[in-house]
Amino acid sequence: MKLNKNFIPHITDDESLLAATADAPFSGVIRGNKTTGLIFQLLTHDTDRDTVVAELHSRFDAPEGKIEADVDKIIAQLRKIGALDE
Repeated sequence: MKLNKNFIPHITDDESLLAATADAPFSGVIRGNKTTGLIFQLLTHDTDRDTVVAELHSRFDAPEGKIEADVDKIIAQLRKIGALDE
């Protein structure tokens, strides 16, 4: 899976945005934190859920299951708005 070409990520130090282009099936902007930005970055290339989870585990010290739950939630939201090509 990867981000659909009609969604453009913009990532800063503190905030991440995913903007829909005029051709996207969704109209608007998704806002997130640093972790969300890293997920957006990882999804700019073809990847899978387990790879995203493993990369976040390598960068963040979080309670067991927290990263998995966050990744699942973000992926579900991206699917809902048509932002993922699978």
